[in-house]
Amino acid sequence: MRLKRRLSEIHPVFFHTRVTQLKMMRHLSDLFGGVNFARHQDDTPLPVTIKKHQSLLRRRLGDSDPKLQDNKVVNLSIAAPTIHGLHIRPGETFSLWKCVGPPVARRGYVEGLQLSRGEVRRGVGGGLCQLANLFYWMALHSPLEVTERHHHSFDPFPDEQRVLPFGSGAGVFYNYGDLRLHNPHDTTFGLEVWLTDQHIKGRLSCAKEWPHSYKVEEREHRFFRENDRIYRANELWRRTIDRRTGETLSQELLMKNCAEVKYAVADALLTEESAEP
Repeated sequence: MRLKRRLSEIHPVFFHTRVTQLKMMRHLSDLFGGVNFARHQDDTPLPVTIKKHQSLLRRRLGDSDPKLQDNKVVNLSIAAPTIHGLHIRPGETFSLWKCVGPPVARRGYVEGLQLSRGEVRRGVGGGLCQLANLFYWMALHSPLEVTERHHHSFDPFPDEQRVLPFGSGAGVFYNYGDLRLHNPHDTTFGLEVWLTDQHIKGRLSCAKEWPHSYKVEEREHRFFRENDRIYRANELWRRTIDRRTGETLSQELLMKNCAEVKYAVADALLTEESAEP
């Protein structure tokens, strides 16, 4: 289960050097990779709703500074308008970072929570993972193809006010850790996102009626101990449903998740067997 440490995990100098290298590689890949990125924004919503979702803006996350939750709201309020009303036309790919751009202080971003190198840290632009989580969850309930998504390497906080299953989030780190959704179909999809006093809300829409709906289900959820560490594992499955008849047409395993837990877990919740992702 335990992997050997990479050079970038040993010392901050190696880490920052590796980050710079990855950012440059991503820039060159985007420049010459032939991906057609979605860029057109339109204030007129597309008529057919594929999926809606909302999540709380402020949650108690362990013993982290509550001020960082307020800072996260500042960051989300800057990033959300860069995506709201985006149309993903046939053959185009949504890239979160292509829309949002660099989350730096000169653009108004402030310190928030970041999950990096196996720890919870403070960093400018922190909290934008909540934006990625929202879009990823909606995309799982749609025919869009997820061409890039990164799982958090550890589970930092217990499930207080969590409504989505473990492992259904998406980690992002500018610019090489992205969330990308491709539209291989002959119709246009749209993304909307906005903030209220308490929630960030999203809507994934389509230009025409879609014949299928999708349901994501968690299976085989468990905590287990291995080599004096606690891990959490599950499986996420998706059912494709005929909108007209309600019949399940197919089901597929989306992912197997397994991550180290960073908080206390009651012994009664632990299973004896181990699991591999």
